[in-house]
Amino acid sequence: MIRFLTCLALAATPAAADEIWVTNEKDDTVSVIDIDTLEVVRTYETGERPRGITFSHDYTRLYICASDSDAVQVMDPETGEILHDLPSGEDPEQFALHPDNRHLYIANEDDAITTVVDVESRSVVAQINVGVEPEGMAVSPDGRVAITTSETTNMAHWIDTETHELLANSLVDSRPRHAEFTADGTQMWVSSEIGGTVTVFDTSDFGEIAKIEFEVQGVHPDRVQPVGFEFAGGDEVVFVALGPSNHVAVVNAQTFEVEEYILVGRRVWHMAFNADRSLLFTTNGVSGDVTVIDVAAREAIKTIAVGRFPWGAAFRPTGEN
Repeated sequence: MIRFLTCLALAATPAAADEIWVTNEKDDTVSVIDIDTLEVVRTYETGERPRGITFSHDYTRLYICASDSDAVQVMDPETGEILHDLPSGEDPEQFALHPDNRHLYIANEDDAITTVVDVESRSVVAQINVGVEPEGMAVSPDGRVAITTSETTNMAHWIDTETHELLANSLVDSRPRHAEFTADGTQMWVSSEIGGTVTVFDTSDFGEIAKIEFEVQGVHPDRVQPVGFEFAGGDEVVFVALGPSNHVAVVNAQTFEVEEYILVGRRVWHMAFNADRSLLFTTNGVSGDVTVIDVAAREAIKTIAVGRFPWGAAFRPTGEN
């Protein structure tokens, strides 16, 4: 049974604020940050080593990759109760929810497969062989293509979501960690942690459009390791977490040039925006905190302590503001 750990009294608050939910990899918990106060207001226990995190499209369910429990857990975000586990394959790390709000595409790091799970029937629909150590997952806005990145094979695998067959395999630089489609679906971006790059592909022919490199002043190149990234509104700017460099890069999505770097916490991993994308929240694993970035000013404005080794982040609107 999941135990409710902490909760700050909000009785005097007329309406609940929107929230950022953060998985804490070494505490086996999720922390809930109130976006108005920029404070942790609740903490819930999860399975072992929670990493990937995402909400259903109506925000009534939270999905958590409990990697060392070999399960995707389904939580009621209103109560923090774990409702049930989904079959996920071994060591689920990241996942992506299809636009149909029903099918989860899950990267199984230890099995070299992508597992497709029907969240309504709680059954495995397909298991697709991909490269060694799959991690990143993305689904195109039209739902036709899923992407799995494999860390050891150094590839992005393009999957037809109707047939569950591989459409193509695209080489990227060493240790790809994260993948995202642009909102219009014309491009797909992949970060390569050890390679130190982000590769941009044309989704019409799987061809490479650009390769983005990073150079942080005063930081050794070996510590500049792109992992998670998020598109700002309109896909004009991309914020890229650069791991142990402790910086976030701001990339012009039209020219593919790095415009500046923002100093954040130690070993920045993943990120999530608030509703209007005016604030960006970064998970900083080694320092055990979340940095809040003012997007317009492009500067860090607050540090929020969470649990040990925060990993994933997801936005939740309360619908009460």
